[in-house]
Amino acid sequence: MTTQRARLAATLSDPRWPDVQNHNSAVDGRFWFAVATTGVFCRPGCGARTPRPENVRFFDSIDAAKAAGFRACKRCRPEGLSDAAANRVLVEAACQRIDGAEREPTLAELAADADLSPYHFQRMFKTVLGISPKQYAKARRLQSARERLDAGSDVTTAMHDAGFGSPSRFHADARSGLGMAAHTYRDSGRNERIRYALGDSSLGRVLVAETDRGLCTILFGEDDTALVADLHARFARADCISDDAALAKHFTDVIQLVDDPAHGLDLPLDIRGTAFQQKVWSQLRRIPAGRTVSYSELATQIGAPDAARAIAGACAANPLAVAIPCHRVVRADGALSGYRWGVQRKKKLLQREGAI
Repeated sequence: MTTQRARLAATLSDPRWPDVQNHNSAVDGRFWFAVATTGVFCRPGCGARTPRPENVRFFDSIDAAKAAGFRACKRCRPEGLSDAAANRVLVEAACQRIDGAEREPTLAELAADADLSPYHFQRMFKTVLGISPKQYAKARRLQSARERLDAGSDVTTAMHDAGFGSPSRFHADARSGLGMAAHTYRDSGRNERIRYALGDSSLGRVLVAETDRGLCTILFGEDDTALVADLHARFARADCISDDAALAKHFTDVIQLVDDPAHGLDLPLDIRGTAFQQKVWSQLRRIPAGRTVSYSELATQIGAPDAARAIAGACAANPLAVAIPCHRVVRADGALSGYRWGVQRKKKLLQREGAI
């Protein structure tokens, strides 16, 4: 009985146990677990019924699990590619075809390559990347158009070379994807003016910037020169102007948000990013103050349960600290992982919200 209680306590305190409970396929390949009563070992994402914790054993390799006398689970097949890994291979192949095609492949063509129905292929693609094949193709076309505009192409040439068949579709997509009209982007942001202000906050120096559409950047740092350089790098084609007076009211609102993240920010935001980033950031803004979610939980919430790593990338690319609360995303075991502006700032924000 004492041994059983010790094993129960060891499992419940192990940071890998929540992944087993949640059938977290995002960590497949990092470790394996075995069940003493069945004699099998599995991936964390195995769909079988969650075992009793006192019967669970953790292993860092398949060989270690076999050496301990366990056999491979026939349901999750831990010795081969997991279903999630196999799906990622199919999606990567589809992305490569989209990237290299002069004409955008249809959903039916992509599904045929994967030997799946269009319905199941689209569902699998969205599960892995969080966006549909059409949204991915649109993002790639916009990236191609951006590169051609950067290289000096005129708008019409860039539009056709990037594969846009409709001028109206191109201009609508360009405004959301480039953050401005295509001709404005081509003319080095001649009509795009970004005003910014610098000041002190309880988390160090902060830069707040806005366009005519709303706040576009909130950055933390220690050095004003580095903060301004970061702003210029994000908006290389825009005219960035220091204007403390024009941003005085909004700057005060941001400082209040930093001091009390639960206060909220009732200001328009000019949020620019890829379709996937926009989806992640939108979901982040739904997390209430005082609450945290794991990367895998957030991935599930946006309908992309295998995209935990991509979620982390979107959080790192967040241009609006605190306003888009990426500090509320933590590891599955509750530990504070990386934060674009430093883990100590993340800890202080969560402490102020009462989340830790």
